[in-house]
Amino acid sequence: MTIVHVVEPFASGIATFVRSLVEQLRNDTHIVVHGERTQVMKCEEVKLDFPRRNVCFIRWHRAGREIRLFQDLAALFELLKIFKQLRKERTIDAVHLHSSKSGFLGRLAARLAGIRTVIYTPNGAPFLSGSRFACFLYRQLEKIATFFGGQVVCCSHSEWQAYHDIGINAVYINNGVSVRRSRKKLAPPGRKFRIVTCGRVVAQKNPVLFNTIASYFESFDDFEFIWIGGGPDRELLSARNITVTGWLPIRETERMLATASVFLSTSSFEGMPFAALEALVLRKPVLLKDCTGNRDIVAGGINGDLFATSEEAILSILRYYANREMLSVMGEYSKHYCEQQFDVRTTTDAYRYLYRNAPTGILREKTHLFTYASNRR
Repeated sequence: MTIVHVVEPFASGIATFVRSLVEQLRNDTHIVVHGERTQVMKCEEVKLDFPRRNVCFIRWHRAGREIRLFQDLAALFELLKIFKQLRKERTIDAVHLHSSKSGFLGRLAARLAGIRTVIYTPNGAPFLSGSRFACFLYRQLEKIATFFGGQVVCCSHSEWQAYHDIGINAVYINNGVSVRRSRKKLAPPGRKFRIVTCGRVVAQKNPVLFNTIASYFESFDDFEFIWIGGGPDRELLSARNITVTGWLPIRETERMLATASVFLSTSSFEGMPFAALEALVLRKPVLLKDCTGNRDIVAGGINGDLFATSEEAILSILRYYANREMLSVMGEYSKHYCEQQFDVRTTTDAYRYLYRNAPTGILREKTHLFTYASNRR
């Protein structure tokens, strides 16, 4: 098969998602049409982590994050031109759109180009955060885009629920990571109690909340907080016990996650965060803000906890610190839970099935794909 991926924010979690599909579907050809956010990571650096044999890249020059009518119209016509040129050169078996901007413009461009097999994965519902007007606007744009065709595929059950609640038909396939690679266990005791997160330092990840939590522990020498990543809101992480590493290579990021006592997420909303899934594989307890995506990763308090406020998060961290022996048990269950629910082989099997069957119209209820994925274990 030839699969065309359209990606506006070609960085961080979405780039990880596309790369995992390319790596797992090795017998298929992947064409990645991408924008670039240089303030996050240059696209040439992102490409270095992709395999070379079955993927090629096309730059989508006009794509941008903000809603700007004339720039977005230019991006639409550029994407339409790319689709038409690709159809002349080869058969396109499926177009997979990643993120809200790609999802809106990509569905319209695919409709105009006569492409039938179109999948849209939001990887974070855009209408879940921001001002009341912004949330309303994004809800209307998501609803309008459904008239262009395509199958909406959420990456967690809670994200599917958010789309269902606003009247949009969708299915869901959990994001997945490799659970078979050898991973390091918890670092030995005797070092500082380290709380780690990973991602862009932007409003969605709520660095203000992360800073508030860390600030409580500034006078405690035994605690340190690590933010792996970078972004425009880096100055909001001002507590003296926070270290911001900037963006690290994949293996170095894994090594840093492996030194954590606890993985912390303060996000306002997620699709399903890959960094948290990697923490599960590394046998880490997870302490996650209660939001879409995050709430699917915590298994009833056995492998971690959800929190709503900074006070709740602080109390959980103090409890973990006072009962360190339970962290190893929680971490083992994290690994087990990831193997059962978030194996990348199950994820890619479901997407392979979807690429082949989406045009038939049989995938209209969330249970179909998830049942298929579960039966493949």
